[in-house]
Amino acid sequence: MKFPAITRRQLGALAGAFPAAARSMQNPKPRLRRAESYFGLHFDLHPNEQDTVLGRDVTPEMVGALLDAAKPDFVQYDSKGHPGWLGWPSQVGPSAPGIVKDSLEIWRAETAKRGVALYIHFSGVWDSEAVRRHPEWARVRPDDKPEPNQTSTFGPYADRLMIPQLREAAAKYSLDGAWVDGECWATNPDYCDAAVRGFGKAVPRSAKDPHWLEWLEFNREQFRRYVRHYVDEVHKTNPQFQIASNWLYSTFVPEEPSLPVDFLSGDYLGNASISTARLEARYLAQTGKPWDLMAWGFQQAQSNSIGHVHKPAVQLKQEAGVVLAQSGGFQIYYVPSRAGHFEESHVRTMAEVGRHCRSVQRVSQKTETVPQIGVVFSKETLYRTTNKLFGGWGKASDPARGWLDLLLACNWSVDVLPDWKLERIAAQYPFIVLPDWAEPGEPVKQTLLGYARAGGRLLVSGAKNALLFVQEMGVRLNGTPSEQPCFVRGEVLGNAKGLWQDIEPGSAKVLAERFPVMDSRSGGRPAAVASTVGNGEIVLVPGPIGSVYAATHAEAVRQFGESLVAPRFTPLVRVAAPPTVEVVLRRKEGQLLVHLLNTTNMQVAGDYSTTEYVPPVGPVRLSLGRQKPGAVRLVPEDRGLVLSQRNGEWTTEIPTLGMHSVAVVRS
Repeated sequence: MKFPAITRRQLGALAGAFPAAARSMQNPKPRLRRAESYFGLHFDLHPNEQDTVLGRDVTPEMVGALLDAAKPDFVQYDSKGHPGWLGWPSQVGPSAPGIVKDSLEIWRAETAKRGVALYIHFSGVWDSEAVRRHPEWARVRPDDKPEPNQTSTFGPYADRLMIPQLREAAAKYSLDGAWVDGECWATNPDYCDAAVRGFGKAVPRSAKDPHWLEWLEFNREQFRRYVRHYVDEVHKTNPQFQIASNWLYSTFVPEEPSLPVDFLSGDYLGNASISTARLEARYLAQTGKPWDLMAWGFQQAQSNSIGHVHKPAVQLKQEAGVVLAQSGGFQIYYVPSRAGHFEESHVRTMAEVGRHCRSVQRVSQKTETVPQIGVVFSKETLYRTTNKLFGGWGKASDPARGWLDLLLACNWSVDVLPDWKLERIAAQYPFIVLPDWAEPGEPVKQTLLGYARAGGRLLVSGAKNALLFVQEMGVRLNGTPSEQPCFVRGEVLGNAKGLWQDIEPGSAKVLAERFPVMDSRSGGRPAAVASTVGNGEIVLVPGPIGSVYAATHAEAVRQFGESLVAPRFTPLVRVAAPPTVEVVLRRKEGQLLVHLLNTTNMQVAGDYSTTEYVPPVGPVRLSLGRQKPGAVRLVPEDRGLVLSQRNGEWTTEIPTLGMHSVAVVRS
């Protein structure tokens, strides 16, 4: 069975062919572009050939009630999932056989009435039905067999099917855009004839073969061409249609944005999702593009076979703060019934979370960071060592996630610094951490050396990174890195087992020792050394502190890291609070914004899939420096805070911190 051909001329006439779209757009309220949007909802069903009731329970009353309760800026509704069947009656096809009612028509009519933007969830590279009908469109695996779910970015899929489908949907429903799923993370090296011919060399079949890294980059470049092509083609006929490729230019594709996508987005899931969102939000905040993150409204119970466990509103509100504080948009993902029904309890949850997000919107949206501590994110390491085209990287990104979590637990404001941007922004940061990446590369080394020589304070972590900086620090290496038992000092001994490099300090100062057994009386080796470099200083920790902290979040390991940073870093605002209070410093309209996020009792384990209670913490004390602020006001509580002078500094106190408060400091 083949898909029907459709010409550009026919596509150009689509708008006039769909009176329903025209009716829904009569006297529409103005809708926000994605760059102006703040809170949204995402619903997908991934229609398939076994569906029999698609759209049956979707009514204007149900959709209207949901929109009126949650008040989103945008909605993303299902149109095509990974199975490859369309959820709307289509001239292009293939439409799922079980469509009872056109859901998109109703969603468009009701969103248009309320000035809510409507996007579609649309699977791109992953299209199983397209591959079933056209095996020649499939990505070819290293064993020369076709991949049953992934289309080839070298093939005609985009022109023959994907672009016509997007154009038809855009015209038929007067859509605002598409959130294209199943893209970078569903793309793998392709051994189709076109790829093999285009490579021009013997094609490697594994990382052991010559030209492997070149082969990976060749496939990455083809993915970039594929995205650029379909985005440009859809924009030609639908210039106002806004497109995101899911996870593009996040940590999954940690490159400088160059493709013509209109916004960036990604859906985070799994245990310890706040830790994931922290890293992703801070990375996306550096891209210069409009962005948002999508929290799953449910947890997939990873330690058992129970399936979806829906999150209470308090858990989603806690997750939202991590994203909003970085000036991103926030959306929630729910799966309706196969017939399109939403449980009233889920609607109430959406509404409660929406109200919470709006309560801090004026101090969260369109803010700028206040550079404090920067954590370097290494594309170079991930592209050279993981044998993947793109993320998710799993534990390979733990060096950055671990150091980020560790520093945040010290109540410091921390940004993530992409390696492609590092040279431009390093000088803005009083303190920078290079996590235990395997191959950060010579450009990163030279940038950080220049930063230190100019007066910066740099902490370098990792056994392999020790080799990069030993000469400048006057340190000598003993042997090569090896897996070693290790204990470092905190309140108790902290287990930091992993890849360590033995060093002789030479002219460097020993800051801390590590021990091979749980006995700190003797046998210590240097765990951290420091050297003056130019006008600055480099602290070297020749072991895997970031990866270890990501795996354990052990207090003693955090205390070890804190002991190295605290004497060398003076925060703009000192916060005295439990380690579960996340601090984010931002600016807006000349005002300093101190975001305080209560992450106490955040969800971390599958056996405890939800968080139903976040206990208030306090008091939280802020030290604001020697110059008296004009005023300090707490949002969303909308009350002034009392200033007092202590030891020459102006301080204030928040007796109790609930979920997310922002101290607005006026000069």
